[in-house]
Amino acid sequence: MSLSALETTAVNDAIAACAELAGACLPLLHHVHDALGYVPPGAVPHIALALNLSQADVHGVISFYHDFRSAPPLTHVVRLCRAEACQAMGGEALALQLKRVAPPDVTVQPVYCLGLCASAPAGMIDGRLVARLSPARLDQVLSGFAGQR
Repeated sequence: MSLSALETTAVNDAIAACAELAGACLPLLHHVHDALGYVPPGAVPHIALALNLSQADVHGVISFYHDFRSAPPLTHVVRLCRAEACQAMGGEALALQLKRVAPPDVTVQPVYCLGLCASAPAGMIDGRLVARLSPARLDQVLSGFAGQR
């Protein structure tokens, strides 16, 4: 897979910034992900070569961590906590609601603990933490997305 000019620049900048670090793979991938919002599959061979790793090693890191995407995110990103405290406070119903009513331009991601256990259920909507997320609040957020397209 070939990289676009923007992707190539992001990957080369990440390699320049991180290649000499001990355990450079994870910081380098974060650098690329922060710059682009994803790690393009075409970047894997370049990163592997720069770090003297196999492509399988690099791909394994990307696929292991849920925060890494291999494609650009959609317009909005909704992360819903799936840990025990959030499940006990209605998280499963929210997950089903989200699956049922999320617009097609919303990336839905499960996460396992956002650190708001005392304010469960919790979510992260476009990078903003939301505590005590209710079905009504989730509907309000999703309907607000419709006006932003």
